[in-house]
Amino acid sequence: MKQNLNKYEVIIYWSNDDNSFIAEVPELPGCMADGESYNDAITNVQTIMAEWIETAKSLGRIIPEPKGKLIYA
Repeated sequence: MKQNLNKYEVIIYWSNDDNSFIAEVPELPGCMADGESYNDAITNVQTIMAEWIETAKSLGRIIPEPKGKLIYA
């Protein structure tokens, strides 16, 4: 099963503590990256997403299907 990384929702925000943009992928627990710019954060999180999925596959773990837009309270 080939995953399309662009179908996972990514949440991006500025972190004053880290002095960088943070990109999180809620559907892939613990999958996040940072960057000096918004675009850097996107590029970095795409790399981390691919590594997350590769690691999950090698460990025999289930890889969540992208659900699209998630709703948060």
